[in-house]
Amino acid sequence: MSDHIVHSPNSLPPALFLMGPTASGKTDLAIELCENLPCEIISVDSALIYRGMDIGTAKPNAAELKIAPHKLIDILDPAQSYSVAEFRKDALLAMQDITARGNIPLLVGGTMMYYKALIDGLSPLPESDQNVRQAIEAQAEKSGWNVLHQQLAQFDPTSAKRIHPNDPQRLIRALEVYLLTNRSMTDLMATKSAPIPYNIKQFCIAPDDRKVLHERIAQRFQIMVDTGFQAEVEKLKGRSDLHLNLPSIRCVGYRQMWQYLDGDFDFNEMREKSIAATRQLAKRQLTWLRGWENIYSLDTFSLDNLSKVIKLSQLQS
Repeated sequence: MSDHIVHSPNSLPPALFLMGPTASGKTDLAIELCENLPCEIISVDSALIYRGMDIGTAKPNAAELKIAPHKLIDILDPAQSYSVAEFRKDALLAMQDITARGNIPLLVGGTMMYYKALIDGLSPLPESDQNVRQAIEAQAEKSGWNVLHQQLAQFDPTSAKRIHPNDPQRLIRALEVYLLTNRSMTDLMATKSAPIPYNIKQFCIAPDDRKVLHERIAQRFQIMVDTGFQAEVEKLKGRSDLHLNLPSIRCVGYRQMWQYLDGDFDFNEMREKSIAATRQLAKRQLTWLRGWENIYSLDTFSLDNLSKVIKLSQLQS
């Protein structure tokens, strides 16, 4: 099944999306769903993709994975990077396989950009080309950024209005896109992938009270510390190919523990900074979810979340 097939919504196979901020209880509900419905889980989490990063990412444990195996976890080494486009391709293939087995794809996680890419598709923007970028920079040095901004205005007036002449990074990208494709960034951004061929039901799980979420985040970080998070990061730090600029090490908690091990601050400060960064992540996730369309809300502490999902999805347990 390709993501370019067009179906009427009623004939589409079902898929469930279970979103929510960090520490909101997504994994527990997902496992419960797998025990009651023919679901298979696909992880939608940009940190769970990395091998050897288990404690600080709150990766499901061996017992949980035995009950409910997760696809798209432990697929990369922490030295590697993973794009949104790669996630979309891998997730669609996994959904296709699950549907072919007669089961329901259950996508679980809090990386909202991944969900957005699945639902809305991606613009076909080209990858960066170092030679083209260097040529643009050389021209800017010779003629000045204002001249380049005027050039942009000739073939892409919409981007030129949006991008200030003193914003070289975005100006280079808009010029680079045109030079590589002979089409403006505005034109390409309007082109999206076809909608994915599933009848999607979306759910968001979170505690009603933000303070409770903050408490859960603090408790969970303490559990991570108690179960060997420092040793996990020490092991990563022992590798010569890993550093603070990698997406893996920039993950919440890992960056702060790494800096603590570098001697940048003491243990208590590391703990406070990690919890604060996790709260910020939860806040960003909730901001995304507030503007999300066609989503059902579930309270973390409600006892009937399972039956609600089954009923609202019109699926039989």
